Amino acid sequence: QVQLVESGGGSVQAGGSLKLSCEVSGFPYSGSSYCVAWFREAPGKKREGLAHIRGTDATYQDFVRGRFTISRDDDANRVHLEIDSLKPEDTATYYCAAGWCSSGSWCFPRGCYEYNYWGQGTQVTVSS
Repeated sequence: QVQLVESGGGSVQAGGSLKLSCEVSGFPYSGSSYCVAWFREAPGKKREGLAHIRGTDATYQDFVRGRFTISRDDDANRVHLEIDSLKPEDTATYYCAAGWCSSGSWCFPRGCYEYNYWGQGTQVTVSS
């Protein structure tokens, strides 16, 4: 059974940084056989994709490029999202999701993917 568990959220001041982690378990995988992405959902807003990674190939939505970095540590079964220069508008629940890199409705600059497995989310609150 595939499970994703996010951690690393918290309350920070604007301008600070956070490193979110997504622990993936139960996935019969190799480094490039599945895709992982990070999303966020702010109160009253739709869930939006932030960054996607397959193997070491990462893509970012234009509005996060330069501040967000996605990476994966296959030895630790983790995918990280580092966020720099946090802004109050980054306040949201952050989710990781994984899938078999099949075509779907979540679009990133180099493709649209389906994510079959989702974590429960971790809250990030940024104060000014």
